[in-house]
Amino acid sequence: MTATLQLGDCREVMASMPEASVDAIVCDPPYGLEFMGKGWDHGAPGVPFWTEALRVLKPGGHLLAFGGTRTFHRLTCAIEDAGFEVRDCLSWLYGSGFPKSLDVSKAIDKAAGAEREVVGVDASRAARLVNQRDGSVSTGGQWEHGPRIVDITAPATDAAKQWDGWGTALKPAWEPIILARRPLVGTVAANVLAHGTGALNVDGCRVKCAGGSPAEARRESARRAGRTSTKPGCYDRPLQDRTSPDRYMESRAGEAAGRWPANVLLDPEAAAMLDEQSGERASGTAVGGLHRRSTKESVFGHGGAERIGDAGFGDSGGASRFFYTAKTSSSERHGDDGANGQAVKNDHPTVKPVDLMAYLVKLVTPPEGTVLDPFMGSGSTGIAALRLGVEFVGIEREEGYLKIAEARIREDAPLFNSVEVDLDTNR
Repeated sequence: MTATLQLGDCREVMASMPEASVDAIVCDPPYGLEFMGKGWDHGAPGVPFWTEALRVLKPGGHLLAFGGTRTFHRLTCAIEDAGFEVRDCLSWLYGSGFPKSLDVSKAIDKAAGAEREVVGVDASRAARLVNQRDGSVSTGGQWEHGPRIVDITAPATDAAKQWDGWGTALKPAWEPIILARRPLVGTVAANVLAHGTGALNVDGCRVKCAGGSPAEARRESARRAGRTSTKPGCYDRPLQDRTSPDRYMESRAGEAAGRWPANVLLDPEAAAMLDEQSGERASGTAVGGLHRRSTKESVFGHGGAERIGDAGFGDSGGASRFFYTAKTSSSERHGDDGANGQAVKNDHPTVKPVDLMAYLVKLVTPPEGTVLDPFMGSGSTGIAALRLGVEFVGIEREEGYLKIAEARIREDAPLFNSVEVDLDTNR
C-alpha cells in the first residue's frame, strides 16, 4: 500500500495523471462559502475540476463529494455537466454545531449606540468551548476557537426588545454528499468484469445489528413471543436454495448480519438525539405463511405454494439503528512530523471524522483499488484508505495542509513506509 501526496492545483496534477488510473474519488471540496475568510473557499469547484476527475476515473468508477447546504446545487450541476451520472445524494447528519446567525436584537442596539446590560452567562456554550483539549470545538464540519465566556445581554431599546430572539440562520445539522458515477461501458456486469468498477459495496457496508444476524434476531423474537419454533424462511435457507421469490438477496441478507446501507449517515450525537426522540421501539416482524409461486403445471402461476418463515430483524432500540453511525475522536486531529518527533497541530477548519471517510471509501472502492482525493485537506481520506488496505492519491493546494496530512497519515500508519510526498508544482 502506498500513499502519494502531491502539492498543487488539482486540475494541473490530475492532468498529469494517466486516464482511467483510479477506481474511486472521495473528497471534501470547498463549499464556496468563504468560510473563515479562507481563500481556498471562494467558490465551489466548477466543470473544469470535475472534467479532469472524470478522465482519471475508470469507467463505472464512483465519486463521493461533500457539499454545503447553500451551494451543493452548483456542485451537483458542475459534476453532472462534466459528464458524470448523478446517482444519489447522501446526508451526513451531526448533532454538534450552532447557527452562524446574526442576533437581530443586538444589531439594532449596536446601530442605535445603546449599551446592553449583561444579565448572565451562557454556561452550556461556555463549557462546550472550554472542554476541548486543543482549544476548539467541533461544529460538524466547522470549528470555533475558544475558550471564551459568552455573555447573555438584555435588549436596551424598544425596537431591540421587539426583535429579541430573532436571527438570520438555522443551526447546521447536515451536509450533503453527492454520489456520482462515470458512465459505464456496456452493462454493469460487463463493466465490473472489465474494469473492476461500477457497483457499490452493499454487503460490506451493511449496518450491523446489535443482536447478530436477521435469522438470530427472528429466533429471539419468536422465543420472547412464546412460539416453540420458527419455520425455516428464506433468510435461513442455504445460498444455493433458489425456491423463494426473493431467494438470492434474502439469503444473502441472512448471512450479511446487517441492514441495508442507507443514504443517511449519523454522528454519535445525532444518533443519541434521534433515539431520544424515537424512544425504544421494536422492529416489525411479518408472520410467516403460504406464498404462491408459479409451477410448470400452472400457466397462470397459481399451481404451487411454499411456506415462508417470519421476515424482519425482530430487534428493538432507537431509530438510529437503521443508519450507519460514524465514531468520532478529537485525538485524530493532530500528528507527528515523522522527522524530529515534533507534534504537528491540525488547524484545518473542516476536518471530517476518519471513521466516516473509511465508510465512504469502503462503499465505492474495490479491494486493492486506488482512491483519489483531489481536495485532500488534512488527510482524513488518506488515513481511511490505508486503514482499509487500498492505495491512496491525495492532492492539496496549500503546503501547510499537505504537511498536516503527511504527519497525520505517518502517525496513524507507521508501518506504511511508502508515503510519497511530491512538492513539485512545476508540471
